[in-house]
Amino acid sequence: MALGSLCLILGLQSCQTTEDSAIVEEEALTKELSTELLEKLAQAQINTDDVKYVDFLLPDGSTTEMIEVEGDIYMTESQILNMKTTASENSRNYRTNNLVSQGKTITIIGYTGGGGYGLSSKERTALQWAVNNYNALSGVSISFQLTFGTNYSNKDMVVYHNPSQSGAGGSAGFPENGNPYKWVQIYGLDNYDTNVVEHVITHEIGHSVGFRHTDWFNRASCGQNVNEGAGSIGAIDLGGNSPETSVMLACFSSNEDGEFGVDDINGLQIMY
Repeated sequence: MALGSLCLILGLQSCQTTEDSAIVEEEALTKELSTELLEKLAQAQINTDDVKYVDFLLPDGSTTEMIEVEGDIYMTESQILNMKTTASENSRNYRTNNLVSQGKTITIIGYTGGGGYGLSSKERTALQWAVNNYNALSGVSISFQLTFGTNYSNKDMVVYHNPSQSGAGGSAGFPENGNPYKWVQIYGLDNYDTNVVEHVITHEIGHSVGFRHTDWFNRASCGQNVNEGAGSIGAIDLGGNSPETSVMLACFSSNEDGEFGVDDINGLQIMY
C-alpha cells in the first residue's frame, strides 16, 4: 500500500511538472511587449502595430530574443529603451542617425554551412552581384570584402538563409557604434530569379549600413498608408527625385533588376 501510494504521488508530481512546462512554453510563445517598451516606441514616433518579440535565428541554429519593427528590422530591448524621443514625423527622409564609420572596409561573409542556413548557388551569386554594386560606387568611402564559408564570428556582416521563416524577403537591423548590423537573413526566394534575390540582399545590406525605407512615411510600395515613424533611429532627408526606382522601398516585386536607383547612389554618396 505504501509503495502504491508513493507511485501515485510520484505520478502526480510528474504530471504537475509536465503541466508547468506546458504553461511556461505557452507564456513564452505569447510574450507581449511591456507598456514601457510600447510607450518608448510611440514616443519615438515608431508605429507600434505588429511590433512583436521573435526568436531571431542565427546561422548556427541558435536563437536570440529580438523585437521586430517595420517588418524587416530587429532591435533589442536595450536599443529601444535607450532611444531618444525627439524627431519629426513629417519629413521625407531615409537614413538613420547612426552610420558605419567613414572609410571602413566591411568584412562580409556568405554563409555556406548546412542545416538549411547556407546560401544556395543562386543566393551566393546574388550576394556577389550586390557587393560588386556597392564596391563599384564612386564617391563612397565604405567598401566590402566578401568571402564565403562558415567562420563568421570575426566578420562584420554575415548573410545567410533562414529556413524557418515564412513568406519571401529578408531582414536586418541598423548600425551601432560605427559598425554595420551583423545579421542579414534572406528567406523564401527559391522561386525568384537572381536579380530579385540581388535586390533583397542589396536592400538588407542597405539597412545594415544605415538606410531607412524610402517610403517609410507611408509604405506605399506595400499597398499601405502607414507611417513607420522617424524616432531616435532617425529618418534624415537625403533628397532625391526618383523614389520609385529605389532599392530601399519597403516591399519588392518579381520584376526587380537588383540595381541601385539614382537616389540610392546619391544617398550613399551623401552618407559616406
